[in-house]
Amino acid sequence: MPRFKLVIEYDGTGYVGWQRQANGLSVQEVIESALARLDPSAGGLRGAGRTDAGVHASGQVGHVDLSRDWRPDKLREALNAQMRPEKVAIVLVEPAAADFDARFSATARHYLYRIVNRRAPLTFDSGRAWLVKRKLDAQAMHAAAQGLVGRHDFSTFRDSECQAESPVRTLDRLDVVRKGDEIHIHVSARAFLHRQVRSMVGSLEHVGSGKWRAEDLKAALEARDRARCGQVAPAAGLYLIGVDY
Repeated sequence: MPRFKLVIEYDGTGYVGWQRQANGLSVQEVIESALARLDPSAGGLRGAGRTDAGVHASGQVGHVDLSRDWRPDKLREALNAQMRPEKVAIVLVEPAAADFDARFSATARHYLYRIVNRRAPLTFDSGRAWLVKRKLDAQAMHAAAQGLVGRHDFSTFRDSECQAESPVRTLDRLDVVRKGDEIHIHVSARAFLHRQVRSMVGSLEHVGSGKWRAEDLKAALEARDRARCGQVAPAAGLYLIGVDY
């Protein structure tokens, strides 16, 4: 069965997340249903990242095995036609090696978190960013964030329902930059714990607002205690923007 790599974009609003669940429609189910209509013998779709409900993606990656070969552009067009009017799109289809695995072959995952830092409510970005009305110091947030880069026990920033065997992860990048009224937080690592990014962002917001100092963030990390996490940022501001192989 030929294997294909899919690059996937979606607005996560209204979905229960990437992974199939009994309590609602998932992004995975949308794509698998379209695949089944094109090829009833298609295998299951595996994704690179199990994004939560409300989290978006511009660079999610998946792989699937089909019963016959397809021209990649034809498969992309056919899948997109089958998925209308869902807010899910296949951006790119490529043939993949038989041993390619969208999840386990990944060497890095890249996320963007968007904060809109202004008094006025969101209009175009409603459901696509976190509105923070109090003034945030992006430079202080960036400086404090560097204390989280590297290999650490991230138990403080790990959801209580996380199923990972170990809380230890290596964070390759955590950059905070201001662009006008927006604050962008860029995060990269090979793998993340459940809700790790949103937990770190929520705590960094405390630094930006002056509630915490850099030392408080470092102490929270070293405590290895979920109760020391500042807050969990909303799902709406998080985007999976790319996966490296």
